[in-house]
Amino acid sequence: MVTSGPVVIGLDNGGTMNNATVLDASGAFVVDRLVETPSLVREGPAVAVDALVRATDNILELTGIARDQVLAVGLDTPGPASADGVISSKGSTNFANAQWRGYDFRGALQERLGIPVVYNNDGNAAALYAHFVYFGADAARNSSISAIIGTGLGGGVIESGQVVRGAAGMAGELGHVTIPMDGLLEDGQPMPDCNCGLSGDAESVASLTGIEKNLLPYWLTRFPGHTLAEVPGGKAAKLVRGHGEDGDDLAMKIFEQQAMALGRLFNIAANFTDPGAYFVGGGVVEAKPHFRQWFLDTVRANTALRDEQREVAAFALVPDLDMAGARGAALAALETMSVA
Repeated sequence: MVTSGPVVIGLDNGGTMNNATVLDASGAFVVDRLVETPSLVREGPAVAVDALVRATDNILELTGIARDQVLAVGLDTPGPASADGVISSKGSTNFANAQWRGYDFRGALQERLGIPVVYNNDGNAAALYAHFVYFGADAARNSSISAIIGTGLGGGVIESGQVVRGAAGMAGELGHVTIPMDGLLEDGQPMPDCNCGLSGDAESVASLTGIEKNLLPYWLTRFPGHTLAEVPGGKAAKLVRGHGEDGDDLAMKIFEQQAMALGRLFNIAANFTDPGAYFVGGGVVEAKPHFRQWFLDTVRANTALRDEQREVAAFALVPDLDMAGARGAALAALETMSVA
């Protein structure tokens, strides 16, 4: 699909790759597949900004779109960062290089491109895309909340079709909401710790890091002789999903606890925002259909909604997960240009 009219570009900046897409003024995506180039974020800000410029040039060349057709660029990155794209002064997993601390990522890219850049964190961008795909023309009249399981637990809150960013731009950091652990943890199971310094937050259970640090070490003591006991921790954590797809008892216990954690997180959200839809994303979306449906059903079963809420609330998976960030970033950019 080629367009001669105005467009926006969406750039999803990840730990290893940048994903780019193009959205035309009518809201149709010009690119229907994943288009990736190296992100090089571990090499520091200057190299990473250069990489995003190359990702922009690459998607324009691929689609045959002229640079002067581009109204704006939507950029998303992992957090924590401010609402205007300044990386946290404490850094983060993806931005461990000290030069990233307090770096104005959005501003630097805008200066290099000479095009307005609109920023969202990656959880918010994916949440926005899920919201618009699910609600379509009714997106502006609905609300939703998304929890996206990755290395950490990302998320986003959408109200009346708009991302809720908060005063410092850090709203929707769902992973660091403390959840009740009574009945979720087994007798004698240690309270899980999060890399953020909290104990018992949602990310300490529902994340790849939570599996590696907290869940897998415990459940290996309950399943002596399990094959994962012979595998180094980080690699073993990544293998748990495959075992879950095969119905392995240890893996199913881990994913049941993760689903319970998301259910309890959603129950807290229900009492704050009462959203019309609850979306689940992350690696579980990329799993085999029978497993991801079981996981979503288990999340739903552990979300203690009132009868009135249950009648109107939907539970769904984030669609097109590998493209959701870039597409959500593009949607946010188009919305900003439409309002301006």
